[in-house]
Formats: sequence, structure tokens, C-alpha cells
Amino acid sequence: MDRVIEVRDLTKVYKMGEVEVHALRGVSFDIERGEVVSIMGPSGSGKSTLMNMLGCLDRPSSGEYCLDGELVSSLTDDQLAIIRNRKVGFVFQSFNLLSRFSSLANVELPLRYAGVTSGRRDLARQALEAVGLGDRIHHRPTELSGGQQQRVAIARAIVNKPAIIMADEPTGNLDSKVGQEIMDLLLSLNRERGTTLIIVTHDPRIAAQTGRVIRLQDGLLDLGEGGSAEGKHKAGKREQARAGEEAGKSRKGAS
Repeated sequence: MDRVIEVRDLTKVYKMGEVEVHALRGVSFDIERGEVVSIMGPSGSGKSTLMNMLGCLDRPSSGEYCLDGELVSSLTDDQLAIIRNRKVGFVFQSFNLLSRFSSLANVELPLRYAGVTSGRRDLARQALEAVGLGDRIHHRPTELSGGQQQRVAIARAIVNKPAIIMADEPTGNLDSKVGQEIMDLLLSLNRERGTTLIIVTHDPRIAAQTGRVIRLQDGLLDLGEGGSAEGKHKAGKREQARAGEEAGKSRKGAS
């Protein structure tokens, strides 16, 4: 098995004065290279904290996290920034584009941070063409629709050819039609490039389209089956089926 993510007994404790908040309480799981996984859970379940850990935006209080063969759970902030730039592509709900920059300049940013000088503009252009925006490279965010802005954000996420793409509610600010187009684009990039895709979502219609659902509850994984490897797989498939059923109910309710 080619595991791109290995998480063992990950915990995160936030201290607020004399109060300790346990956001993650010993989380363990693996994600295979090229897999498409969604992470679900109610507010306060630890979804955002887990995403920050997986995206190398924060360090755990204890436990181990290996990303693409590198133990990153104990790295310094500067070391995490290097790993984050090389191995993680981010797609956010609010796009997070620089309004004064063109699409091309926004996509070039990760290459600049990585110290790439030769062919940087061509690489950014190729990424924009890959998401269907080859004719919008000189447009600024204010000149683009919400769906087009998210496509620019996806191009920015893939331009460094990362090991994983972390998508945090990538369709949350879009209507259902455009949201599905963005989801189709992410899935097509996964198929064509083999990039591991991790989607944090509350939408069962999005989760039902992923290969596995990881559900968090009170900082723990709701895995079932005793937490064995087989049990984790079965639990993930059950969650996918549950998400499909919830998506079906949502569609019926909207009709």
C-alpha cells in the first residue's frame, strides 16, 4: 500500500486560561495515494483542527503525522511552511484570491514562494488551462464569477503538483449547479493526475461522491468495528452510503 498520509494517536489541546479544550482525542487513520476522502462532523467535532493538522498549518499536542513519507508532526514553523508549500494545495470556501492580482499572478504565488524562477509563468498558465480558464488569465477576481474564482483557486492549488489537495467546503459559497461543476473538476483532476483529494464538508451530496467518508464526533473518529483496518474501511463505506442516503433526502426535499 502507498500511504500518503499516516496519522497515529493525534491529539490537540487548546488552553484557554485554566480551561483545556480537547479538539482531537487520539485520532488514527491512513489515506492512500490517489484516494478521494471526505471529512464530516458537526460543529465542534474537530474537523477544522484536523484539517489544520493535515495541511501542516498547525502542530499536534501529541501523536505522529507522516505526510508523503516525512514525519511532520514535530517540525518547526519554518519547516512546516516549506512542507506546506511543496506538498499541500489548499482550496478554501472563500477562494482567498488577491484582488489586485490577475488570475495568472494569483496562480504564480506558490511558485514564487517555492523559489521557482524558470518557466514560472508557463506553469501557471498550464494550471489555468487545466481548469478551463486559459482565456481568463489576465482577469482579476472582481472580473470573474464565483465559480471562475474557485477554478483559479484550484489552479493555484495544483500548480506545484502537491501530494495532497485539501479542500475546505469548496462548494460552500456556490449555488448547487456551479458547486457540482467544481466538484466534477476536482474529481477529474484526481483521476487524471492521481492527486490525493481530501474534502472537508457538511454537505452529504458532496461526501457521497467521494470514495470514503471519515466522520468526526467530539474529537474522535466514528470508525466502529473495533478500529481495525478492515473495520475502518467498512465504516468509511457505511458513512459514504449514509451520505448518499442523506443526499437523496436533500434532493427530494428540494424538489
